Amino acid sequence: MANWVRFTSGDTSGFGILDADEIRVHEGCMFAGASPTGASLPLAQVQLDAPCRPSKIIALWNNFHALAAKLGVAEPAEPLYLLKAPTTAAAPGATVHRPSAYAGKTVYEGELGIVIGKTASNISEDEAGDFIFGYTIVNDITAADILNKDPTFPQWARAKGFDAYGPFGPAISTEPPPAGAHVRTVLNGAERQNYAIGDMIFPPHRLVALLSRDMTLLPGDLIACGTSLGVGTMKEPANEIEVSIEGLGTLRNRFVQ
Repeated sequence: MANWVRFTSGDTSGFGILDADEIRVHEGCMFAGASPTGASLPLAQVQLDAPCRPSKIIALWNNFHALAAKLGVAEPAEPLYLLKAPTTAAAPGATVHRPSAYAGKTVYEGELGIVIGKTASNISEDEAGDFIFGYTIVNDITAADILNKDPTFPQWARAKGFDAYGPFGPAISTEPPPAGAHVRTVLNGAERQNYAIGDMIFPPHRLVALLSRDMTLLPGDLIACGTSLGVGTMKEPANEIEVSIEGLGTLRNRFVQ
């Protein structure tokens, strides 16, 4: 197992494998033929960036049995999703600001993320594992009041598309979360979400295969697998939010109104 990160140190950026409190620096392409440079950097001396640069971010809706039951909606026969702009990507530790043009409520959504490692088009579920580079943690932030602001058109892309409204990281783990893992979201010190990844309607391999039949998935693309029970509003002027998944660590960000 490897935990891949991207970082900035002074005026330079790079990537490597996180090993305890050090980053073993690599060169080349993270997804194809990366090789160690022999250099290491203390984690405390760098700033972590978002662990990859997705060409697209695919965000799932209604992908958990428990949430579908609570909402009283049918479980979908195929994945329901939207696309978030690549500019929604934000680094672990970043402060996310509510846009000045929006005064409504903003919600957190702690989620498992899948990072694609090889170009995938029309693949099978059995093949999907060969195309998954690894797994990460996502906070799919949403400007909730925009969704139904216009009664003629649900504005999913705009509500989830503001700059930095998609922090993810801190790393990409090449191993999936362990069996029985939960997504746990803590807002200002209080636990708000604690749900089982195994409750997914479309688990990762099936999800990647089905999405690849709709569009070509490219190395670095990020799939946010959807959230479950406990989504809520960030109400304070400044909010500290942590999303944790066993085996993947904790994504920490700040949201400022």
